Amino acid sequence: MPYSNGFFVQFICLAGPFWNSENKAAIRAQTLALIVLTIMQMGLAVVITEWSAALFNALEQHSMPGLLKQVALLILIFAASMAVTVTHLKIKRRLQVDWRSWLTERVIGQWMDKAHHYLVTHIQTAHHDNPDGRIAEDIRIATEDAITLCHSLFYSLLVLVGFTTILWSLSGKVVVDLGLVEIGLHGHLVWIAIIYAVAASFLGWRIGRPLIHATDARQTSEADFRFDLATARENSLAIALIHSEADEQRRFFGLFRDIIEAFNRQTQAMSHIMLFTSGYSVLSMAFPVLVSAPRYILGNITLGALMQSVQAFQQMTSALSWPVDNMSTVAQWRASVERVLSLVKALDDLEQELVRVDPHRIVREKGDDSILHFQDLCIARLDNVICVSSLNANIRAGERVLIDSDVFTGSKLFKAITGLWPWGTGRIELPNDEPMFFMPPRPYLPVGTLRAAICYPSTDEAVTQAELERTLDLVGLNELVEQLDQVDCWDQSLPRDQQQRLGMVRLLLQRPRWILLQESFDSLDPEGETEMFRLICQELPDAALLTVTNQPTAEAFHPRRITL
Repeated sequence: MPYSNGFFVQFICLAGPFWNSENKAAIRAQTLALIVLTIMQMGLAVVITEWSAALFNALEQHSMPGLLKQVALLILIFAASMAVTVTHLKIKRRLQVDWRSWLTERVIGQWMDKAHHYLVTHIQTAHHDNPDGRIAEDIRIATEDAITLCHSLFYSLLVLVGFTTILWSLSGKVVVDLGLVEIGLHGHLVWIAIIYAVAASFLGWRIGRPLIHATDARQTSEADFRFDLATARENSLAIALIHSEADEQRRFFGLFRDIIEAFNRQTQAMSHIMLFTSGYSVLSMAFPVLVSAPRYILGNITLGALMQSVQAFQQMTSALSWPVDNMSTVAQWRASVERVLSLVKALDDLEQELVRVDPHRIVREKGDDSILHFQDLCIARLDNVICVSSLNANIRAGERVLIDSDVFTGSKLFKAITGLWPWGTGRIELPNDEPMFFMPPRPYLPVGTLRAAICYPSTDEAVTQAELERTLDLVGLNELVEQLDQVDCWDQSLPRDQQQRLGMVRLLLQRPRWILLQESFDSLDPEGETEMFRLICQELPDAALLTVTNQPTAEAFHPRRITL
């Protein structure tokens, strides 16, 4: 994506391909229908002004037949307006949700592809904090408000063209006496409307500029606050065990103070705009009547022409005032688009960094046999400090190897093996048979039934009830059999030792050939950890096992040791 180009070019490059996507025929048909219905809306606005002129002329002439005729026409206008408005709303919202779905699918696909969601947190090329908020909220605003703004802008342009013609014809010719010379001015109401609206728009734009930065700052603060609250909820057990609630409260209050400050700055910016627009709206209501009234008093125009002039003037100034009326919406939309663009840019930068040839990247590829091979492997931290140096080793299928290192260094080795840490040099040749099974200190248990959480990422239909009951009994969790179909947030409701045993259940059900254990049983007592290793040896005797742990009980189950 050409990020060096302007903002609108970046947005079109990001979201524009929606109109050329897989469902382009339906999308383009909806867009065309939206354009046609918008033109019909503008046409109805013109018809209403002409109806209004005819109505007031009938009233001025005290004509009952004329009044009844306008009542009949009003019924037709009323029915047509309802049909056009409702149809327009449905098509517009369908287009909005389809565009949001397409862009959400595209960004999530890029974010979740090949562990980019993890790797992107380690690059500093763009602001990409709180990706969940950017995907869930900012994409919604970027797509929904874009269509709303485009529709209102297009409608305003149509109104500007249509009502300028009407107002020009109603203005006639006004002679301006300058003393020595008289000047005939055609379409004076049009020029007054243009000067009036342009001056108001310029003042509104100048007054509203600070709102863009204030809105962006508030959205960022709100997202940071939501993210930290969600993080605390996910780690509530750990917070409760170390009694750190007071520290968490201070941190939350600090983040909330940032929200209040951003809110106050936004309020200040909005108050300036509201102060201007409120006075502007009142003046817009009275100004066209005062401008046209002298011609009616002098008998140059009828009452109907006066009212039509007033309505045409208001429609024209309203169209010219589109920047003022949509200042806050544009500010919110632009702030959200910039946040989405920032996340996508970070993902694009990550992809470019991973594919480019770099001597300071670990080469990871499939080998020709069932051997895990490390050749001159060096693993670096992000600050280029080497934490693993010149590792040369072969691990064959079925071997059980204890990685002798601190947990930080061991975890970096496991991440390098699984492709989550490319920073360093050397080569890793992976065994050519089955993918590796990595067991972190805390298994991921998604919200849902316990059965689905255990079988994740496979479907729960892939495992029979008998297999689940047998495996739960093996790891000492037979009391959870009755909860298999219960829905819960299991990483919150279960203690950590039971979560680690559920990780063991998942391992035994999937029966991998290569297993990487990183402190996977550190919450168990020595007897429990010994039992878990014994189960692995009994149930998966042919599986290769690499273990990073500080527990001495693991040594008896690992005939080989590699020191980092």
